[in-house]
Amino acid sequence: MEIKCPVCEQLLQQTDSGAHCERCQQEFHLEARCPDCHKLLEVLKACGAVDYFCQNGHGLISKKRVEFVPVAD
Repeated sequence: MEIKCPVCEQLLQQTDSGAHCERCQQEFHLEARCPDCHKLLEVLKACGAVDYFCQNGHGLISKKRVEFVPVAD
């Protein structure tokens, strides 16, 4: 998954807590958004699995379809 920095458009490096931009030296956390309505998804964690749920009528969303948006910490 390639995510670009919202400031300088360089590719972000994923970290345990989110993402980091080498050029800007900024840390970002990643928000999971619905690919259909672009609203924040609910993250469901159980038995080591992570699932994403859209409360706006789109139901469960596959991790492959989730839009991860960088947000400055």
